[in-house]
Formats: sequence, C-alpha cells, structure tokens
Amino acid sequence: MAVTLKNCTETITLNNGTKIPVIGLGTYLSKQNEVYEAVVTAAKAGYRHVDTAAFYKNEEQVGKAVKDCGVPRSEMYVTTKVWPTELRDPEAALDKSLKRLGLEYIDLYLMHWPVTLKTDTIKDGELMCIPRLPDGNADVDKDWTFVQAWEAMQKLLKSGKVKSIGVSNFSINNIKELLAAPTTTVVPVVNQVEVQPLLPNDELIEFCRSKDIITQAYCPFGGSEAPLIKDATVVEIAKGNGVDAGQVITSWHVQRGYVVLPKSVKESRIISNLKTFTLSDADMTKMNNISKTQGEKRLNNVNFSPFPIFE
Repeated sequence: MAVTLKNCTETITLNNGTKIPVIGLGTYLSKQNEVYEAVVTAAKAGYRHVDTAAFYKNEEQVGKAVKDCGVPRSEMYVTTKVWPTELRDPEAALDKSLKRLGLEYIDLYLMHWPVTLKTDTIKDGELMCIPRLPDGNADVDKDWTFVQAWEAMQKLLKSGKVKSIGVSNFSINNIKELLAAPTTTVVPVVNQVEVQPLLPNDELIEFCRSKDIITQAYCPFGGSEAPLIKDATVVEIAKGNGVDAGQVITSWHVQRGYVVLPKSVKESRIISNLKTFTLSDADMTKMNNISKTQGEKRLNNVNFSPFPIFE
C-alpha cells in the first residue's frame, strides 16, 4: 500500500535559538560542473539547506548557485567548514571561504575534524590536504588542540560573519573534553558525523542530544554510489510502501530526530530525496536491525594517525 510522500520542510531549533532545515543537500565529491546545477535544482525543488566545505573545493559554485537560485539568501541555510591545516587561524580561513562563496555570512561554520595539522611539509601551498611525514603519519600539530581552535572559533560569533558554530567528526570523548575546557563558553550547535543504517551511531547521537547538540548525518546512503539503496531490507520496505529506497533511508534518518545530508547531482534523485513519509514501527525496527544483522561498518576512515579519530 502506497504511503503519502511530501517534501520535508521541517526545521530543528538549535541550542542558540536558530533553526536549521532537517534535510540539506550534501555536496562532497560533487564536481565543479555538476554542483552548481545540483544546488539550483535543489533550491527549486524546495531545499533550503546546502552543506559544503573548504576541503570540497566547490565553494565558488555553491555560493554562485545560492545567489542565482531565486530563493532569498535569508531563506537559504549555508554550512561550510574549516580544514585542519587552517585551524590556527579560523577567521582567516572563514574569510577565504566567504570570498569563494561570494557571501557576506555563513549560517553554520564547522570544525571539520578535531585535529590540527602542520603546514611545514606542504610544498605547493595546497592547504586542502593531509600533510604526511616521511613515516606516513599525519603531520599533527600537537601544540594547537581542538580546544584552542574552538576558543578561536567562538570569537567569530561576534564578527557577524557566522550565525552558528559547530563541530564535525567528534567522538563522545572529544565532546567531553571540549565541554570541560575552561575556555569553552559556547556549546557546539551540531556535530556532523557519519550516520547510516550500517552505522546508526546511537550512543553518540544520544550523548549529543543530552548536551543539546544536534547530530548531522553525512553519508546517509552509505557513501559514494549509495550502496544501501540496494540493501535487501531497504528495498523490501520501499516496495511495501510504494516509495523508492532512498526515500526509505532519508525518512528513517528524519524520524530519528536529527539533520540528514543526502548528496546527489541527479535531478530526479535530488527531488525524490526531499520527499519523506512516516515509517511504521515494524519498518523502523527492520531498519534499526540492519546494523545488528550485518554488523556495523564505518565508511569514512580517514587516517590522522597518530591522532586518534572516533575514539
């Protein structure tokens, strides 16, 4: 029996009183010649939230699309992120992002990873990388912690250049350390992490919720090529409800009460990913059991060794 699908226009109120649209367009790995059209298509389809980052190297096209899409800037929620090589001076990094985006302010500015990287070994001036030492380890800046970086990011709120600040890829222990620091006066509004049916991240989501931090889910379909839309359980639920597999997964995320960032550059997928429905208790249980029957699987295993990630 087919269910009723509708564009998800819900918002969540963050701990600073601002509102964030529940569904946003992810743009990681979206190519320069594709991401502009993707953002314009998304805005026309009803999206009011787009997520990018300095590291994605597509801020120029994202910003141009935000300006050209026909939706007032005040109604478009734009997120970007500061990369670990620029964490010693997040304001300088922000200014560069604003210039690339062609925008006067960012709605949400995130610390991309809880680690600072040195730039001494970079020879070509390309900061959007993970500098490596001869032994293969990341060139970690042990003298500048994420706590110090956050202290600097907090000052940006008074500049008018950002409305909210948050973190990304932080573990429970990272968040505990950040919140316990005497220099921390602002609680992150969000923690953007990988969440998908094979990595539901329940404990992290609940911990963040207890600290009034909203989770944002990236890789919601299981990463590039969206393998989870072919999962047998997801396909079965989709058929039973008369919807597509992507709509099952997006609806599962929305029903769990956080922000989800489905990525696509295909017009049909962009449009369909915004349409959600209410899964039955039985279907929610089936979705929640995918990781239990198949085992948990993290897709985004970035190596910042010797800095421990996700611990």
